Amino acid sequence: MSQLPIPGNAFYNAFDCQFLTERSAEVYRTPFQRDRDRIIYSSALRRLQNKTQVFVSGEYDFYRTRLTHSIEVAQIGRSICNYLRHHSPHLSKDFYIDPDLVEAVCLAHDLGHPPFGHPGESTLNRLMQAHGGFEGNAQTLRVITEIMYMEGDRRVGMNPTRALMDGVMKYKTLMSHLEKPERYFLYDDQEVYLNFVFEGEALPAELTPGKALNQFRSLECQIMDWADDTAYSLNDIVDGIRARFITPQQLQMWAGENSLTREEARLVEAVLQAIGDGTLERTFSRKIGDFIEACRLVPRENFMSRKTNRYAFGLEVDPAIRRECNLYKKIAVDIVFESPQLQQLRYKWT
Repeated sequence: MSQLPIPGNAFYNAFDCQFLTERSAEVYRTPFQRDRDRIIYSSALRRLQNKTQVFVSGEYDFYRTRLTHSIEVAQIGRSICNYLRHHSPHLSKDFYIDPDLVEAVCLAHDLGHPPFGHPGESTLNRLMQAHGGFEGNAQTLRVITEIMYMEGDRRVGMNPTRALMDGVMKYKTLMSHLEKPERYFLYDDQEVYLNFVFEGEALPAELTPGKALNQFRSLECQIMDWADDTAYSLNDIVDGIRARFITPQQLQMWAGENSLTREEARLVEAVLQAIGDGTLERTFSRKIGDFIEACRLVPRENFMSRKTNRYAFGLEVDPAIRRECNLYKKIAVDIVFESPQLQQLRYKWT
């Protein structure tokens, strides 16, 4: 009988699979499958169905909510795992990134984000300054560790594994270590979870609070982050065009007002061509595959790499694909998010 915590997969060890509070193993599912299942059946996930990505919930029945976005991110995350398992020389049939864990991280990644997107998050942070602030990613960690379920008259968390906690811990700097941060921090009382993730290991001097520490992420967190970027950079363009927030005329005008590289101009022209041909959705669906196949696994050395493979390897994405992703995000920000319609809604929200 296998002694591996994830049967048939030597990539993970007991350290990765340790729960926040000790519990017995289950015969029919792995610790990561338990993590995933508890998220799927949680009211916290169901609440995302009325939280918007870009448009007002119910305004257009075919646009995305936080729930549909999270499902798409989870699918992309699993596909990245499968692609790397078959193409990375560092992985094999019995040494691979667990797709159940990545799916759990992806499904959980938006649980703490409030309605109305980043304007809602900024408003809550301003209102909660006297109580430790508000940050969507920190709130996600709070949901899974402290408030996911009701037990009697109190709330409790889902008792996640270390790997899941680390996977959603996109930012690792405590709020008090930054100067009046608007975003990208943990609540100060979450230091106990940071210590659990690193098993009390002292942070090296180079991981200073702020950008350096916040970019120190587990492999599964990196996969989730790229799956998230893939989903919203591509889908915001499609949804924006379908809602006529982005028209060919606006896109042409935007291109003329910005100093685009030859590569960027070619990509904009391809979008215009797809609109004209009526092939926009098919074109951007194929791009999801391009973004998945742009991933590769690279070894890395750091203070955690001997303790877990989640830090012994990192994710790299082809620079050209990252630039393409950033271009689509800029188009969405400049044309969709800064549109008079959404600016008016933002004013109402805040």
